[in-house]
Amino acid sequence: MAKKTRTLRCRIGYATLLAGMTMGLIPFAIAQSSEESVVTGEEFIQEIEASINNISTEVLVKMAGENPGLELVDVRTEREIALTGGMIKAGRRTHHINRGWLEFQVTDRIPDLETPIVVYCGTNRRSPLAAATLQRMGYKNVFNYPDGFPAWPEAGHPVQPSDEYVGSMLYRMPIQVVDGVWSAIGATAPATYENSGHNNNLSFIIGKEAVMVVNASDNYLLAKSLHDEIKKHTSLPVRYVVLENGQGHAMLGMNYWQQQGAEIIAHVDTFDVIEERGNTTLERMQFRNRDKAMGTEISTPDISFETIHLVDLGDMQVEVLYLGPSHSPGDTQVWLPEHKLMIAGDLAFHERLLPVFDDSDTAGWLETWKEFENLKPEVVIPGHGHPTTIDVVTEWTIGYLEYMRSEIAAILDDGGSLIDAYKIDQSAFSHLDTYDELAGLNADRIYRAMEFE
Repeated sequence: MAKKTRTLRCRIGYATLLAGMTMGLIPFAIAQSSEESVVTGEEFIQEIEASINNISTEVLVKMAGENPGLELVDVRTEREIALTGGMIKAGRRTHHINRGWLEFQVTDRIPDLETPIVVYCGTNRRSPLAAATLQRMGYKNVFNYPDGFPAWPEAGHPVQPSDEYVGSMLYRMPIQVVDGVWSAIGATAPATYENSGHNNNLSFIIGKEAVMVVNASDNYLLAKSLHDEIKKHTSLPVRYVVLENGQGHAMLGMNYWQQQGAEIIAHVDTFDVIEERGNTTLERMQFRNRDKAMGTEISTPDISFETIHLVDLGDMQVEVLYLGPSHSPGDTQVWLPEHKLMIAGDLAFHERLLPVFDDSDTAGWLETWKEFENLKPEVVIPGHGHPTTIDVVTEWTIGYLEYMRSEIAAILDDGGSLIDAYKIDQSAFSHLDTYDELAGLNADRIYRAMEFE
């Protein structure tokens, strides 16, 4: 039996109710009685159970294996995801959309109403409601996973972690790439409080006499966390820190390293970016990172260069290079000729979709890539994602740029508009992280730039 409760009693007093009825602001049907039947959350879930499709863990495993286009939606809060270790890794992609924002965000994330979708939470309270909502919004293939997140790792299935290095602000602990070269691989996702802004690669090179760090990091405390890891491998001082560009996750930790006696090396264009946007970038990081932003202050690099800056670490010659325009002003590479290893920074992408900014130069990027290839690197540490080879980053960086520029050139030749650019089929790249966040923006920015080339 549904419970009886007094409605409106806390929100609308008698005088207000009467006035609202008189003015026609409150529907007569509501005002007619101050008592009506309501259902509890449990009863509401029971009512909608018959209208949704529930699946078991075994069925979800089978669906993910048979349908690579399967999309999962985790409707828990960010805090829950962080505390429980991440999200389910299955199908094409797992989206985090807090239950309260589902109706407003899902159509941007998953525009195709025919896409098979599995929703889940942690206790099967929010996910049935989410499944019913998606069906009402017109999605045709919606499934609820009542076992929820806890059952998935318990059954031995893979998880997409929110933080792989618990106890450190680093998202991952550093891995050795080649002798003397290490990299802490960041999350291939936007910066969040949970990943402490470690969403790019923070690398370091240990020479005979000194250490070089590539990227000062997103904040003071994250830089200190990286330094703590470096100290586990060497007692040598960090004397040089190279900024791959002027973005926050590359430069905001500068003041920590300068306090340790390191010199900051940056391209002349990076100096300009920091001067123009540094304070705004800091404020955004402070808003996102809150207490984790403690100690971070805007600083200025110590050494500028235009095309090449040489550094001797004692037994290793390091070349800090500017190969040409690409992803953002002053994009810098670090080349180790003896190892045939390139710390490419944001010149190269492969695990996440590359971002195109208003000041990106996609035409110049293609030309700069030729200089990159001429060095014949055997190992590439990209700005985001794990170390790989030049063939892999060529496929997902140049392959993407050439495809998008070709499609947009055809639109412009046919007299098309920006609306047509948004309709470009980018599905061949949809498996890359940040695809949902960046695909539409990239089409917009490349189109606007090519209009005036």
